[in-house]
Amino acid sequence: MSEQVAVEVDSVTKEFGVIKALNGVTLRVRRGEIYGLLGPNGAGKTTLIRSIVGLIAPNSGTVTVLGRKLPNLDVLREVGYMTQQAALYPGLSVEENVSFFAAIYGVEGGVKDALEFVDLYTRRGSVVATLSGGMRQRCSLACALVHRPRLLLLDEPTVGVDPQLRVELWEQFRRMAADGTTIIVSSHVMDEAERCQRLGLIQYGRLLAEGSPSEVRSQAGTQNLEEAFLKLAGEKKES
Repeated sequence: MSEQVAVEVDSVTKEFGVIKALNGVTLRVRRGEIYGLLGPNGAGKTTLIRSIVGLIAPNSGTVTVLGRKLPNLDVLREVGYMTQQAALYPGLSVEENVSFFAAIYGVEGGVKDALEFVDLYTRRGSVVATLSGGMRQRCSLACALVHRPRLLLLDEPTVGVDPQLRVELWEQFRRMAADGTTIIVSSHVMDEAERCQRLGLIQYGRLLAEGSPSEVRSQAGTQNLEEAFLKLAGEKKES
């Protein structure tokens, strides 16, 4: 595995009974880039992310993260994972939630920085159950990055947040990537795909296309990513 590659997925298949959630997926994510997994609900995005973070074992194929083949508990200390549904304790405050995750990773002194990064430090004493959906998303992000991970996995991070907050979150993601953090973000929102450096279009548990947004549009011969996705998905289904 090249030192320039943060994540390597090689021919990964995952089945849940008769459902083949992943069907021979192969991709590579470079260090320090924002890689977008784009596809509708049920396409296989979350299963792929859970495979990369080591929460589920594939039926076949291999996953290598930061130079180490999974499963590997040591590599998880360098990985942050923000789930689609905020994994927070509603009865605790914002600061208590982030402090809990910092303690899990054995981190000291990172809570204030994480809360400032997501613009929640002034609300650090608020009980999570009283927060808006957008604030909960930001708190969940702070929990995922409090240990300054080298790889950050974000599963539908902007679902349910307002447009202004979405722009702010993406500005934060770009700053993190510029500082060397590799980010993999899943989404079914086509305009968010334009914010990624490279994309993997996924449907039916298979990778339909991969490349920069402009490369994907060119491959499909379309003017926008939504048309590109529909065309490529139709071709894959027919084949």
